[in-house]
Amino acid sequence: MLGLAVALGCLAVARAAEQDLDKGKDGDIMFVTPSGNIGCHYIPKGGTSTYQPMTGGPELQCDRVEPAYVAVFLDHKGKAVKTENPGEQGCCSLEQKLEYGNRWSEAPFTCLSAKIGLTCTSSDGHGFFISKSKITVH
Repeated sequence: MLGLAVALGCLAVARAAEQDLDKGKDGDIMFVTPSGNIGCHYIPKGGTSTYQPMTGGPELQCDRVEPAYVAVFLDHKGKAVKTENPGEQGCCSLEQKLEYGNRWSEAPFTCLSAKIGLTCTSSDGHGFFISKSKITVH
C-alpha cells in the first residue's frame, strides 16, 4: 500500500506545473505556501554573503508556524532533520508564494505545494512532508 502512495505522489509531482521563483542577490530563494503557515529558504551551493552552509550546500529549510513552530532542514545529501521549537523563528517573506498544485525545483531539491501540505525531496531520495497537522521526514 505504501508503494501505491509513493507512486501516486510521484505522479502528482510529474503533473504539477513548474513555478519559477525569484532569486535573491546571492542566489537564495524564499517562498511560502498560500496559507502563509509554511515558509522555506533555499541556500545555493557555496552559501550567501551572510550564511555559509557547514557542508557547502545547497540546503533547504522550511518552517511551520502553527500549531507549534517547527523547522525542517534538508541538506543536499542525507535524511531531513526536524527541530521542534528552534531558537530563532521566522524565515520567509510573504511576497513569494508557491501556489497549490505547483512545484518548484532548484537542484537538487523539488517541492510540491498542495492544500494538504508541502512535500520536498532531494535528488538522493530524502525529504519531508510538512503540514499544519503533521510533519514526516525520510
